[in-house]
Amino acid sequence: MTLGVFVFLAVLAIISALGTVAQRNPVHCLLSLVVTLLTIAVMFLALDAVAVGFLQAIVYAGAVMVLFLFVIWLLNLQTEQRSAPGYLALKASASILFAMLVAELCLLLSRAPTASGARLAAPPGYGSLDSLATILFSDYLISFEVTSVLLLAAIVGAVALARREPSQRSVGAVSATSARARTGEAAPPATDPTARAESA
Repeated sequence: MTLGVFVFLAVLAIISALGTVAQRNPVHCLLSLVVTLLTIAVMFLALDAVAVGFLQAIVYAGAVMVLFLFVIWLLNLQTEQRSAPGYLALKASASILFAMLVAELCLLLSRAPTASGARLAAPPGYGSLDSLATILFSDYLISFEVTSVLLLAAIVGAVALARREPSQRSVGAVSATSARARTGEAAPPATDPTARAESA
């Protein structure tokens, strides 16, 4: 991969990542995150990490993001209101956490081996689909199954929240109101429950 292609993909990934946290519409944030993940997958493919690139595109940009999109649609999330109180403390804590993350990233990059050293230290067949499948379904089988159960629980929870039925009292009131509207009757006068209690 040439330097120009890498710079273009890196800038595109940074811009879409900023769009993920800067936009107010949840669907637009999700689409920006999909662009970020797909850009990273293309970078993996260009660096000859074919297995990681396809997993990035299929699992993250495909399955997980579609699950997030279904959850957003089922819950009918609206545009985020950022005028609520308490955002100053949230921004301050987010800034502190971001500074800690940048410091940790710089520390890891300073201690990371070079590309040639990492290539020499890797065992033969490292990163291939065979080795990845062997490790995934042997050493990390329980983690893999727990992740699938969590995703299934998220789908069930989203469907349960979206299909929440109104109470019987509200259903009866709505049906009575619609019936009076069809027949042209006037609505009964509203009575105060305290007045009824005193009269009783």
